[in-house]
Amino acid sequence: MYYYNLVIEFTIMNIDFFMNKALDQAHRALLASEVPIGAVLVDNETNEIICSNHNRVNSLHNSTLHAEMIVINESCKKRKSKILNNTTLFVTLEPCTMCAAAISEVHIEKIYFGAYDEKKGSLESIMKIYNEKNFFVPEFYGGMNEKKCSILLKKFFHQKRIK
Repeated sequence: MYYYNLVIEFTIMNIDFFMNKALDQAHRALLASEVPIGAVLVDNETNEIICSNHNRVNSLHNSTLHAEMIVINESCKKRKSKILNNTTLFVTLEPCTMCAAAISEVHIEKIYFGAYDEKKGSLESIMKIYNEKNFFVPEFYGGMNEKKCSILLKKFFHQKRIK
């Protein structure tokens, strides 16, 4: 019983730890005038970060350079593999359709995301992409550090409207 409680607490602490790492990346994006979304990919066996990054759509003039896409591409290069089995993705905003499809293609096992995206979210908000039978379906959990993630996004768009 005691051991079981330690395992649960350790897991919860890891989720919070890695979500905070994703939030750190989102803050970097904000400083770079990017939509503040950060992502971290973690190896499930070692609990080590494989890659972390943030949106680079504006700075690199490429609409496909979402945080998730960058992390997926860099992680595949690091692992020298097109498949990212036994990994977990932590991201500050619910993935869009493009990112959700890429996550499925590379077989990321779990996704933890912060804020729900009522405009483009493809896991729970707008389209439930993983209901399709032809996809590899990861486990996913929303609302992790949702308030912190939402505040950062609102701050960015509020500043953008003022300008």
